[in-house]
Amino acid sequence: MNFPLKTILIDDEPLALSRLRRLLEKHQETFIIVAEAKNGAEGLLEIDKHNPDVIFLDIEMPLLNGFEMLAKLTKMPLVVFSTAYDQYAIRAFEENSVDYLLKPVENDRLLKTIEKIRNILQAGFKTGESHNPYSDNLLRLLEEMKPKKEIFSLSVKSGDKILLIPLTEITHFEAEEKYVFLNTLDGQKYLLNYTLTSLEEKLPTHFLRISRAGIVNSHHIKEIQKHFNGKYVVVMRDKKVSQLQSGSTYGEVIRHLLDN
Repeated sequence: MNFPLKTILIDDEPLALSRLRRLLEKHQETFIIVAEAKNGAEGLLEIDKHNPDVIFLDIEMPLLNGFEMLAKLTKMPLVVFSTAYDQYAIRAFEENSVDYLLKPVENDRLLKTIEKIRNILQAGFKTGESHNPYSDNLLRLLEEMKPKKEIFSLSVKSGDKILLIPLTEITHFEAEEKYVFLNTLDGQKYLLNYTLTSLEEKLPTHFLRISRAGIVNSHHIKEIQKHFNGKYVVVMRDKKVSQLQSGSTYGEVIRHLLDN
């Protein structure tokens, strides 16, 4: 990556924006400011237009905050968070940003950020990488942060009809050979077109994977019985009083239920 780095400043506070601009203009060998934006929505447009190497990003902004804006990017530049709120600092680092700057930004602190950016890029060139690990990690973590679309029912085929089964009526799912079945409180059983893994990703957190072949609705567990070799038998509240055996590697899930 060649210096100076194409840089975009994104901040809804005019005074903070002008201060950061003045500081960065003292380091023209490192940064060239190609655009500024006063909110996340404008930031997305400018990033798409200029394809920057680095962005200085405020977190608390109208329309889209900094995290929400980043979640909409498909290609991640180097990210330096700037914020007046110290509680965001830890979260910023947890999300593998390059650095964070507390407002008002001071030149001495900015020098440390510049040094960190240069070290990152130099390390990247040494290993022959065309991208940086911070960008990859941030993209991955933001993808994980995206909220799941809330669902309230699952569709099943019954003869010529498509039935919508409310999640509140589902007690458990079981895999039998290549097939996955949905089981309800009234003892009905329906074939599904989902794998247990895809269900695990789709369902709310009170649906728990207790074995390679089973997911249970913890709201409909009647009792839990200890079994052999660290396994448990989970008894459901359905009409059949179904019993599912936990897998040996899922003991922690069951113990967590027992502790609650």
